[in-house]
Amino acid sequence: MKISTIIIAKNEASNLKKILPRLHWCNDIVLIDDNSTDETAQIATQFNARVFKRSFDGFGPQKQFAVAQTLNEWVLNIDADEYLSDALIEELTQFSPQANTDAYEIPIQHVFLGKVFNYGKESRYMHTRLFNKTSANFDAAIVHEKVKHHGQLGHLKGRILHYSYRDKAHYFEKLEKYAQQGALKLKAKGKHRPLWLCYALYPVYFLKHYIVYGNVLNGSAGFTWSYLSAWYHTLKYIKLNQLNHG
Repeated sequence: MKISTIIIAKNEASNLKKILPRLHWCNDIVLIDDNSTDETAQIATQFNARVFKRSFDGFGPQKQFAVAQTLNEWVLNIDADEYLSDALIEELTQFSPQANTDAYEIPIQHVFLGKVFNYGKESRYMHTRLFNKTSANFDAAIVHEKVKHHGQLGHLKGRILHYSYRDKAHYFEKLEKYAQQGALKLKAKGKHRPLWLCYALYPVYFLKHYIVYGNVLNGSAGFTWSYLSAWYHTLKYIKLNQLNHG
């Protein structure tokens, strides 16, 4: 079964050098480049990826465009900071879809500050990453896009390792973008939150990530991840308040 792989990227040259060799089994790699200023496009081409330039207008639309460029019916979606495990590569090379199943979930394991998280919500996620484009595709959500499908949902066992951020500085760089996109999505839904409540809920978010989600078991990296994740939720609603009163 031939599978196309799609990747959307912006200035991901360093990550692509790590992940693209893991796609040696794939006959069709599509990379959508959001006007990178580094060697993203050149490196992708070196690994036989087909590169398309497109300005980013949201995760859903960007990935819909990527799917439209693929050559095969089955499509694997990965991010530029994700690494396919050996077990997953073996599954994909031997993949044969089950009857009436047009999408498959893949477990994602979180890696932060060099530590693989064995605990926490981020390492319990199953994400729909493999699907048949004739009956499934991404929705048009600006952020938190989802694959919509009509058939049954299957499950693969091999994991994707998600190397989410190089360091804290990289986290805050992405935080600004994600918080802004999240605020826009909340505003579109007509959500409101007073500024005092945005700040007051910070310790609640922290305790949820650290205690309830189990990041306390991930050591010092789990503590750092929890307070940063709490700040994402806080900043998102601060930006929502600014949008509603700007």
